[in-house]
Amino acid sequence: MSDATLHDHDARLSACPACDAAPLASRIASAKGAQADIILSLPTIHCATCITDVEGVLNRHPGVKAARVNLTLRRVTVDAPGMSAEELIPVVESIGYEAHELDPAALSASAADRQGRDILMRIGVSGFAMMNIMILSVAVWSGAEAATRDMFHWISGAIALPTVAFAGRPFFSSAWRAISHGRLGMDVPISLALILASSISVYETLNSGRHAYFDAAVMLCFFLLIGRYLDYRTRAVARSAAEELTALEVPRAFRITAAGDEPVPVSELVPGDLIRIRPGARVPADGEIIDGMSEIDRSLLTGESIPVAAAPGLALSAGEVNLTGPLVLRVTAAGRDSSLARLTALVAAAESARGHYTSLADRASRLYSPLVHLMAFCSFLGWYLATHDLRLAVNIAAAVLIITCPCALGLAVPAVITTASGRLFRRCMLIKEGTALERLADVDTVVFDKTGTLTMGVPQLVSINVIPVEARPVALALAQGSGHPLSQALAQALVGAGTVPAPLADLREVPGYGIAGNWQGREVRLGRADWLGAEHGDARLSASWLSLGQGAPIRLEFSDRLRPGAGECVSAILASGRRVLLLSGDAAPVVEDLATRLGIAEWRAGVTPVEKATAVHDLREQGLHVLMVGDGLNDTAALTEAHVSISPASALDAARTASDIVLVGSDLSPVAQSLTLARQARSRIKENFAISFLYNIVAVPIAIAGFATPLMAALAMSLSSISVTLNALRLRR
Repeated sequence: MSDATLHDHDARLSACPACDAAPLASRIASAKGAQADIILSLPTIHCATCITDVEGVLNRHPGVKAARVNLTLRRVTVDAPGMSAEELIPVVESIGYEAHELDPAALSASAADRQGRDILMRIGVSGFAMMNIMILSVAVWSGAEAATRDMFHWISGAIALPTVAFAGRPFFSSAWRAISHGRLGMDVPISLALILASSISVYETLNSGRHAYFDAAVMLCFFLLIGRYLDYRTRAVARSAAEELTALEVPRAFRITAAGDEPVPVSELVPGDLIRIRPGARVPADGEIIDGMSEIDRSLLTGESIPVAAAPGLALSAGEVNLTGPLVLRVTAAGRDSSLARLTALVAAAESARGHYTSLADRASRLYSPLVHLMAFCSFLGWYLATHDLRLAVNIAAAVLIITCPCALGLAVPAVITTASGRLFRRCMLIKEGTALERLADVDTVVFDKTGTLTMGVPQLVSINVIPVEARPVALALAQGSGHPLSQALAQALVGAGTVPAPLADLREVPGYGIAGNWQGREVRLGRADWLGAEHGDARLSASWLSLGQGAPIRLEFSDRLRPGAGECVSAILASGRRVLLLSGDAAPVVEDLATRLGIAEWRAGVTPVEKATAVHDLREQGLHVLMVGDGLNDTAALTEAHVSISPASALDAARTASDIVLVGSDLSPVAQSLTLARQARSRIKENFAISFLYNIVAVPIAIAGFATPLMAALAMSLSSISVTLNALRLRR
């Protein structure tokens, strides 16, 4: 069993957004004893303005070198040597944002689920109240007069006021925090519109007015909550891939001393220490084998599922798994300087960097609040000076605030993303990050990993016919006695052919070489070529050898089966004019063979995780928008470095969480289809923005001119929201 357990890991993130992955890795590797950055949880942030406010106040604070907000994870990473979280929390709270020292439990799925349920509950309450008030309003519209009309108004008010107070609480709380700290956010005009619509309605009811606008207030709250929930859903499922990587770190190692093996924390290891790695354990530090024979699962660095032989002189990296035999390792790097720690830092740095694609809605929100308040105030002032009628001026100002509320603008992106996400989900693709579709539409270059992505990552016997019928029972008995992936593939093929294992004596596995036994007085072996006295030959295919004690060993070749739809996917992407590259940690002949089969002209073999991330970064530096498709832990840094990323559901947890989109099925063809859908979705988003702005161009002058009551404004606002939603639903076809 592995000694790996979950434990806290000091984050070492670059605070400079201009720093790329490779310089970051070098700096981290050379920085010894450096203090970890401070990470604060910010549960109340929700828009681009929040990012600007938090980063601004922290960057201005003495002692802070830099701060970077991650909106998806609602956290800020602060580079502040010598400072503590207790000193920085009041700085953030001084501008009205709640802040806590990072607690992993606060980011758990259960906490996110509670937030989603809370918004849904408020939507349900406001929707139910809205329907009841609209029914009561029918009587008023039908001509109810005097006491009857007043009764319906009072009943509507009894329903609406508690509903607005409860359902509108997220807007009121956010607006109060902003105002109390001298800021204007999008929730300020929203809250003001809700309060004005409710206040005017109460005033009209008290004075037996003909019109009350309780239905407008509740309707406004209902549609705004729907927009907020759709936006929440685009963010709620995202998790940090860096947190997944820390699960692979080993907290302790067995250091060899004169008194025997001594368990010590990995952080206490220094270069030159000798440590013992037991079979089945994860390697705790980088180092070189000085004693022992085994096999190593190197999928962490290469992505390849087939283990490699381990012998003295072989360099190992932290996070790899020792499979079969005990090893003694001389440490070369441990803790903060290990390759696994550097990989974790690369992923975390890419996650914390500002997104490549900033939503148009977020950019528009920076100008929204001041403009709306200015228009409403000018409308009030103009009408009051012209008529000296306070009630009329307030009604027109409220209508302006309501008619310009950002329902359509707020739904423009979430409505399209939600609709497109549903369509992609039916094609077995799950979108995790809300802006993924927007970024996917920009893609002009696609980078594929090999094993587990273009192929299934499972070895398969090329032909059973190379094994004589009389030798198959012996081969099956040997294969069933080994846990090696090639042996398991051989056993599966032989069992499928109806073979029954032969009785063997003295069955034993030799770590790093293969398995041996006695059959009819002869030693039989299954394993490496040099162990059986054979030549390896063609390296394009993985191979094992079978020796029956006489005659030349039999070469058994294994291939990696293509993932279904891989050929169609690559062909469709190339046909669309996009560039396709293949980056793999496997040997060059194997990668070349696959690239030739799929028609991929550009490929690289023997690529390390850092080299993959650097390659993707270099492509981005050339102005290209890269889609990275990968499944291994070695792909996580490249996945987070890419403009947008996709991982199969069969990928490791760290790769799935680092990606923006998860391919749930085994067929790869939806990857090409998603590129087409993404461009269609981008067109719908632009159309929705056009609808929103056209609505405001037409509706705002009408409201300012006094031709719209608050109720008419709420109905117009609802109509714009419905138009945006219906336009988004066109993607379902």
